[in-house]
Amino acid sequence: MNRMHFLFNPKTVAVIGASRHPRKVGHVIFRNFLEGSFRGEVFPVNPDTKTLLGKKCYSTVLAIKKRIDLAVIAVPAAIVPGVMKECGKKGIPAAIIVTGGFREIGNTELERKVEKTIKKYKIKTIGVNCLGIFDPYSGVDTLFLPSYKLERPGKGSIAFITQSGAIGSVILDWMAMKGYNISKFISYGNATGIDEAELIDFLSKDKKTKVICVYLEGVKHGRRFYEAAKKCSKRKPIIILKGGLTKEGNKAVSSHTGSLAGTKEIYEAVFRQTGSIMARDIEQVFDFARILSTQPLPKGNRVQIITDGGGFGILTVDNIIRNGLELAEMNKDSQNFLKNHVPKYVVVKNPIDLTGDATTERYKMALDTALRDKNVDMVAVIILFQVPTLTPDIVEVINEANSKKRKPIVVIAAGGRYTETLKKSLEGYGIPCFSYPERAAESLNALYQYSRRKTG
Repeated sequence: MNRMHFLFNPKTVAVIGASRHPRKVGHVIFRNFLEGSFRGEVFPVNPDTKTLLGKKCYSTVLAIKKRIDLAVIAVPAAIVPGVMKECGKKGIPAAIIVTGGFREIGNTELERKVEKTIKKYKIKTIGVNCLGIFDPYSGVDTLFLPSYKLERPGKGSIAFITQSGAIGSVILDWMAMKGYNISKFISYGNATGIDEAELIDFLSKDKKTKVICVYLEGVKHGRRFYEAAKKCSKRKPIIILKGGLTKEGNKAVSSHTGSLAGTKEIYEAVFRQTGSIMARDIEQVFDFARILSTQPLPKGNRVQIITDGGGFGILTVDNIIRNGLELAEMNKDSQNFLKNHVPKYVVVKNPIDLTGDATTERYKMALDTALRDKNVDMVAVIILFQVPTLTPDIVEVINEANSKKRKPIVVIAAGGRYTETLKKSLEGYGIPCFSYPERAAESLNALYQYSRRKTG
């Protein structure tokens, strides 16, 4: 078996540095394995403790008689090289080192010792200076942030790779709140062992992952990253948020993960040449990820807008055009059908304005007609859920249309708690929802651009 698999699907795990103190990193990680969905065996390692949370504690990993698939290391930086040597002698194929205090603070020589041991024993290693891995499918959870403070997302198809543990933790919590699900989360820190290129290559072959999102500060091996990203983008989308694009941000990168950031122009050229999709902020990363992981690729860039609010329709038109997309013009048969089945005051153009007394039945008719029309490539459905004639059944109507996967559908809806509740239901069905037209249009364009790369 590829040793990388032991990081995500171990049967036995040793938590080295498991502590009795409930606020210590090692304690939280050990508790995660015991109380989460992990179904394998977990062994705490701490020479100063005999038992921990009802489990026998071992003085060293070498004292454990069973084979260990994965070691999670949460000990002071100074003793990490020695611990890794013991893992090597034990024959452990994979390790996650959450400990910081290495190259990122100038302690380069200590990190070199760790790297030397990793290479000698061929241990597939995430870290140092990282949060590690969260995999909702296998139950591997090395995040040393308690679940009552940081919620974990459910099982999904979006993978997230990040150099920054802080950004990663916020994203996970935000995703859980929004109802966005995940296949794998990997915080890899200083990339002492496995780097971003190897992770991209691994995830490109992962059947549970449809879209790969990356927060990147610097690249360890430029050519390897280029080849991995280019190869992967032909299989599945890669969305990248690059930190350190300004001169000042570039300097900050070197003191965070000890990476060489490089210039903005170089990175933008690399992303373009590899077919990677560049996002400008965290929210856009997941705007793009949601549409790319749930919607079919469009044949063209013609968008039909359906709305029950004229103003939102106009704003959506503006943003569709700004993003280089086109307004669809439905054929005469489609237009005549709608005109014969809706009130005369309904505007059957683009946008189709169902007006403020729109009903669920009216939306269904307009949406089905747009999806059948050969002149329409994508559909943007604007719903003001607040109108009194519209029932919550609209969620099922949109879901039914989306489940056939004929053409991409996005929903634009702004409002308060009632609106957000219905949007969360739609997201649960795999329908991307947006509060603002500009974000919906940008996401439709990202989907269209990826479809051109895929088929070009």
